[in-house]
Parts: sequence; structure tokens; C-alpha cells
Amino acid sequence: MEYGEALAFIHSRRHGGPDLARMRAVLDRLGAPDRRVPFVHVAGTNGKGSVSAFIASALEKSGYKTGLFTSPFVRRFNERIRVDGEDIPDEDLAAVTERVRGALREFEDAVAEFELVTLIGLTYFAQCGCDIAVLEVGMGGVHDATNVIEKSELSVFTPIGLDHTQYLGGTVEEIAAVKAGIMKPGGAAVAAGDPGGVLSGRCEELGGRFATVDLSSLRVISRSPEGIVFDYGGLEGLRIRLAGSYQPANAALAITALRLLRGRDIPDGAIRAGLEAVYWPGRFELLRKDPCFILDGGHNPPAVEATVRSLTDLWPGRKFTFVLGVMADKDVEGIVDRLIPVAERFYCAAPPAPRAMAAERLAEMIRGRGGRAEPVESVAAAARRALRDADKNGVICALGSLYILEEARRAVGDGAF
Repeated sequence: MEYGEALAFIHSRRHGGPDLARMRAVLDRLGAPDRRVPFVHVAGTNGKGSVSAFIASALEKSGYKTGLFTSPFVRRFNERIRVDGEDIPDEDLAAVTERVRGALREFEDAVAEFELVTLIGLTYFAQCGCDIAVLEVGMGGVHDATNVIEKSELSVFTPIGLDHTQYLGGTVEEIAAVKAGIMKPGGAAVAAGDPGGVLSGRCEELGGRFATVDLSSLRVISRSPEGIVFDYGGLEGLRIRLAGSYQPANAALAITALRLLRGRDIPDGAIRAGLEAVYWPGRFELLRKDPCFILDGGHNPPAVEATVRSLTDLWPGRKFTFVLGVMADKDVEGIVDRLIPVAERFYCAAPPAPRAMAAERLAEMIRGRGGRAEPVESVAAAARRALRDADKNGVICALGSLYILEEARRAVGDGAF
């Protein structure tokens, strides 16, 4: 199987919920690779990718061969499966996909895409001899494909908010209960918060240790579009290249998680170096200056609210230009309502995905709420229009869906303004 064939096979699979019993059967045929690698399992609504990357990077800097499984990809599929910071090579992805396909047998027509990618990731981490791997949940927890693993050293919960409510529940407490399903008997858990005591209650039932991150010692020293310097937990002058105002709290959660890992030697110097090394595309990422163009993956109201806070922290009192593309099944009104108070204008475009909201419909919604908006034929065209119309000191932010990120990046970088 060649690389292109592997990608075609992966993307030809159906979308939908996993069958964990089916996944277990396939893993057993593969020699149960998941039982040969210890895991840190990360769930939550926002910040999962950044927190996972911080943890994985610090483990790598501590000398552990470390796997990292995240979704979705922003630039290239291979970035979803990494070992020691390196994307899975094309030839390895092809070989592992072929091996997993051979183990599917009667399940081949039924397996969902995310199930398949999870199987590939777990198999690859064992093949590489990883000392530990960090797994980011796709959606939810208890029924997520990543929850096929039977043990984890630590469960980590980023902030939990209202997203995917049609699948996970209509309240934060209901969603937390679904996400709590990744906890394993006797395992430790750490969380950014604990809605209604759901997470701590479940951890206690399973006989595990539970902690919430203590942000009282978090102190931001300086911030710029290039990154943030802060103190936390006895560590001074920590530096991260991720410039979102929410990232120091994500880093604090990662530090707390690392300190809860039993039997692991994780020096403070490795934590410091690991945090600073993380580059995470599309997370309040500065693409250019004069005018500034920020790329952000915020795609639900809590994430967009965090993006707005990041913008106003860096540029207080300013109004911003937004390149906005959203999925129709999201809380679009909630997203728009958080952006309008700080918006100068919107350039609306449909993300390149089947569930995308039409640009005309989005612009009409914004105008109905008193904002200035115009529909544009594509994300790339919207990004170019925003740059063309901005003055040198302007600030543009493209957000609303992970599906718009790479098209906006290419448009900003191709010089065709």
C-alpha cells in the first residue's frame, strides 16, 4: 500500500460513532498494541490539543519516547500521529494502515474513519516502542474510539462547556458525565474545573486520586503576539510560543498533570523546555504583521470568547476585522454574539466541508444583529479581501472552524493581496 492509497482508504470510511467491542477484537488480532504502551488520556471541550502537546513535549524532554495522538489535523494528516514531536512518516503510515486493514477482515465495511485512525495510532505507538503516549479524545469520552484503551496512567480534563450538545447532553454537568467515562479504576485524574462535582465524584467511585488545577499562583509577566511569559507553581519565567490569553492556564493544567504522574522523573527543566518547544498551528497563531493576521481554531462560543479576550488583552480598545466561516450545526448565534461587540467588519465564507453554513446566510445573520458583513466566495478570497482593505495597523482574525485554517494560511502566505 502506498501513502496515497492509505489516505484514500482512511478517508473512504464512514463517519459516526465507534463500536468499542469491534475495536477490541481488531486490536487483539494485532497483538493488543494498546496494552504495551502507558497512556495519558485527555478530554474536555476546548484546549485539548494544546494541553496534550504541552504534556507530550515535557515528557519527551524528560527522555521518554512519547507518542501524541490528536485530531483533527490542521495542515497535513500525518500530524495526527506523532512520536517525539515528529509526524508519522508517509511510508510508516502506509505500512501500518495496511497492517490494520488486514486485521479488520469482516469489519472492514463497518469501521468508521476515527476508529481506523485510532487503531493506526495505537499500533504505531507500540511499534515504535513508546514509553508513554498522550491520547486526545475525539468527542465526548465514554463512547469515544480512544476509550478502547483499558488502562491509563492519568486522565486529564480541560475546561468543559456546551458543545456537541446533540450527542453529549444539554447541560455542562451531563457533558462532564460523558467525558468522565475515560477514567479508569485506580487511575489519577486532574481537571481545569469540576462541573457539579461530577468528575471528582466519578474518580472517587473508581478509587483514584483527583485534583483540580490551582491557578492562584499563575502570574502573567508579559504577553505579545509572539508568545507569553508567566510564573506558575514555583516555576518562574516560563515561556510559551502560543499567544492566546488562555494558554498559560492550559500550560498550568499540563504542569499539574505532569506532577501527578507516578513513577516518572520529569525535571522542572524538562517542563520548562517542553512548554517552550510547543508549536501548535491555528491556536491564536500570528501569520504576519502590518497588518497583523491571526489564525485561530475557535469554533464554539467558549472558544470564541477566549479568542476575543486574547485579542483585547493584546490590543485594548481596538476593533477587529474577522474572516469568519462556521459549520451550520454549531451555535452560530452564540459565536456571532461574542464577536460583534469588538468587530469592525466581517468577511464571511463557507468552510470547505459538507456541514458548512453558506456565506450569504452567515452575513445576513450578522447584519441582523447590527454588524457589518459581506459574503465572499471562498475562505482564501475572504482573507485576501480583509488584507487588501486593512490599514497597516489593523488586526485581522480568521476563525470559526478548523476547516478554514489551512486555506486562510495559504492565502495570507501567497502574496496575492
